[in-house]
Amino acid sequence: LSTHNGSLIFKRVQLPFRHLSKDYHYEYTECDSSGSRWRVAVPNPSAECSGLPDPMKGKECTFSCASGEYLEMKNQMCSKCAAGTYSLGSGIKFDEWDDLPAGFSNVATFMDTAVESAENKAESCDNSSWTPHGNYIESNRDDCTVSLIYAVHLKKSGSVFFEYQYIDNNIFFEFFIQNDQCKEMDSTADKWVKLTDNGEWDSHFVALKPGTNILYWRTTGILMGSKVVKPVLVKNITIEGVAYTSECFPCKPGTFSDKPGSSNCQMCPRNTYSEKGAKECTNCNEGSSQCTERPPCTNKDFFQIHTLCDKEGKTQIMYKWIEPKICREDLPEALKLPPSGEKKDCPPCNPGFYNNGSSSCAPCPQGMISDGTKECKACPAGTEPALGLEYKWWNVLPVNMKTSCFNVDNSKCDGMNGWEVAGDHIQSGAGGSDNDYLILNLHIPGFKPPTSVTGATGSELGRISFIFETICSADCVMYFMVDVNRKNTNVVESWGRTKEKQSYTHIISKNASFTFTWAFQRTNRGQDSRQFIRDVAKIYSITVTNVLDGVASSCRACALGSEQSGSSCVPCPAGHYIEKETNQCKECPANTYLSIHQVYGKESCIPCGPGSKSNKDHSTCFSDCTFSYLRDNQSLNYDFTNLSGVGSLMNGPSFTSKGTKFFHFFNISLCGNEGKKMAICADNITDVTVKDMVAESEDSSSLVGTFVCQSTIIPSDSKGFRTALALQSNSLADTFLGASAETTLGNISVETEMFPSSQRTIPDVNFFFKSSTLTTPCENGRATVVVVRCNPTKPGQGDISVPSTCPVGTCDGCTFYFMWESAEACPLCTEHDYHEIEGACKKGFQETLYVWNEPKQCMKGIALPEKRVSTCETMDFWLKVGAAVGAFTAVLLIALTCYFWKKNQKLEYKYSKLVMTANSKECELPAADSCAIMEGEDNEEEIVYSNKQSLLGKLKSLATKTIPDRHLSNLLLNISRDGVINR
Repeated sequence: LSTHNGSLIFKRVQLPFRHLSKDYHYEYTECDSSGSRWRVAVPNPSAECSGLPDPMKGKECTFSCASGEYLEMKNQMCSKCAAGTYSLGSGIKFDEWDDLPAGFSNVATFMDTAVESAENKAESCDNSSWTPHGNYIESNRDDCTVSLIYAVHLKKSGSVFFEYQYIDNNIFFEFFIQNDQCKEMDSTADKWVKLTDNGEWDSHFVALKPGTNILYWRTTGILMGSKVVKPVLVKNITIEGVAYTSECFPCKPGTFSDKPGSSNCQMCPRNTYSEKGAKECTNCNEGSSQCTERPPCTNKDFFQIHTLCDKEGKTQIMYKWIEPKICREDLPEALKLPPSGEKKDCPPCNPGFYNNGSSSCAPCPQGMISDGTKECKACPAGTEPALGLEYKWWNVLPVNMKTSCFNVDNSKCDGMNGWEVAGDHIQSGAGGSDNDYLILNLHIPGFKPPTSVTGATGSELGRISFIFETICSADCVMYFMVDVNRKNTNVVESWGRTKEKQSYTHIISKNASFTFTWAFQRTNRGQDSRQFIRDVAKIYSITVTNVLDGVASSCRACALGSEQSGSSCVPCPAGHYIEKETNQCKECPANTYLSIHQVYGKESCIPCGPGSKSNKDHSTCFSDCTFSYLRDNQSLNYDFTNLSGVGSLMNGPSFTSKGTKFFHFFNISLCGNEGKKMAICADNITDVTVKDMVAESEDSSSLVGTFVCQSTIIPSDSKGFRTALALQSNSLADTFLGASAETTLGNISVETEMFPSSQRTIPDVNFFFKSSTLTTPCENGRATVVVVRCNPTKPGQGDISVPSTCPVGTCDGCTFYFMWESAEACPLCTEHDYHEIEGACKKGFQETLYVWNEPKQCMKGIALPEKRVSTCETMDFWLKVGAAVGAFTAVLLIALTCYFWKKNQKLEYKYSKLVMTANSKECELPAADSCAIMEGEDNEEEIVYSNKQSLLGKLKSLATKTIPDRHLSNLLLNISRDGVINR
């Protein structure tokens, strides 16, 4: 209780130690400005008493006790700890976790806005807590946020140290410190704890300032789908800097301290045991309840090893008991240890090594080769060694490999071999218990492609392949893990239960230092019994290609230089293959890339896919963001330069089973930069930005640089984080296959129904990618299709979307689809994209305008032509011309009518005369109707009818004559011949 500006302030200070009595205990007050304090008696919570001792002057604030001592509060003197206990003096150590130690507390929350009410939040995390497990404490496995809290008051500067195991990046693990005002201390600015290797413990150290320090170990699980996270484990928490301890800590079971003033406890010898706080260990006697009865020995209690080869090329088979040996040989049904010493022929050396006459194999000198059975020999002229490492004989462990045994619960298998060599294979060893991790490591300093293909790095610098099998009767698991530059070890693949003999290959695409790890665990059940000792993992061979400073068992042809053709190899320039006939370097044709697996012959130059070209080194194919397509004899040309930057898509939100909100975030680099992948995703489990991480190092294992990458984003309004966090970043596309207007390329296809559009007249351009990363669900790797669609209504970068049928971008987890709509995706404009409109003739001039076809579906290209003006004739001129033509036509028609009318009259007259002549007497010749009418002349007599017809009537009668002209001609002919009408 104190005062400030006339107000009362209550302050609750939690002191970690106290001296207990029946009704009360002693505590010190806070130090005043002069460095003094008082010892006061405080009643115990359940006690009802009076007459407490009076306060008295306490020890100065700088006072402390030595290790092995404690402060006896009654007389305020340092005393030695009794036998069976220990103390660190100015430190506290928590190494026993059967129960939650005094002073520790659990606080579980669900800080997510997706959970609607506070009742739901509290209810959903009621059963979440850190759980003690003997030697360690384990975090929660759900997606609640759980804090393990401990408060300590320091009189001087100190520190906190703890060991931990943190292997799953689906959990956020924070360690930070607050003062008594609930403000974070500067000493925990980097509060994110680093991941550890699988099955290994790491340590964390933070300095502490004087005063109240509230320590927080906080974990937050992110459960995606049905995946169960692996918890964080913490043990051996040690706090230094306390002024004193008012009590000593009892030794934990299995340990003892046999004299006063101990600062630690010792382990009990074999065949002894101890309980908590023991001064000595007790021998295990028959029938003792504290010891386990020793069973008879079986074939599960021993294993065999091979000795080094001797000068005669022999190895001995040795049998050893599994340590610690718990079985008995003296029982009737027990097996005896088989006799050791049987000699067998040593296996040959591994390829690239030779037997130098000693007990081990030595690598061949540089430039020489051996198959392991013969002496090393030099490669002939025109060839070079095919460098690498191949292990297929296992008499001794190679120098760049190591093996170990690790147990999460304790260290009883430390120092034991995890794997044992066995001639034609290496197999998992016995370990200390069935739940041990048996670990095998292989270190590779770097990779170097063949000198003859200097520029053909591509996406593969090397590869590691191994042949293995597992024989299991329980839930065994074998892990294959990769560590880059000794930063983080990530599980690449795992196999559970029995697996038949098979091969696995992992591609190396980064030139760095690698450590490959195989870890085998028979069961993850916590137990000390040896039920599954015969469950085993075997590796028959391990092959790594293009290893820096590797060895070789064969030579490969290489290109020869003209001036050094008699002696050595000269590397081909980048992008050149080796011609088979002449053994000379030839550059690959344009738009092809050089294969890393085959460098001999023109067939090693692989054509680039459609819509792509090769870089100068012929090491990869890329898109220059242009594309051409011929449709209906019309060429469509595209320019995607303005889309060459990185496009982003945040898809979601999605929710875990308990409502944690998360998003899928994608970065897409449509064209890259001449093969360079521009899309970057990062696991920013710390609060650094991607830009900072790139500047720091390109080898950071948390960075993914590719064409298309994906991250899972936890927003800042979830889980109480101050900033949005990204995790599970991975590459979806690291190789560009090609661009096409077709919906299929190779075995990758996209259905038109996936991105429907009723108004689409311009074809989409599909960009096809693949990822070389192989996973169990995706045996052929991942594939990605980016459909680029012309949409004039979306200028600039436009919009990126995923199919409605696959809301996370993929339906099977292996093939991803994206739609990128933008006006920049429209083809370049041509003369087919506009039309002309002619205006009216004004004052002898006429305008012609040019307008785009609607809707306009082109960009850039040719510009719209300018307005054209031309001369034209007036309308009066054309009226005059029309009238003249009409008058001429009328006159012509009248003249023709008159002509045919006159001719018709003559015919009628002649016909009438013939009729009249026919009615006269026979044999009388008709009188001449005219005289001197010559042939070809017309009779000009006028024929007068009493009955006159109109012009229209005459024309009508002419058209309706019943006697045809040919009959009339015959009649006239007969008359002229005979003078008589023949009937």
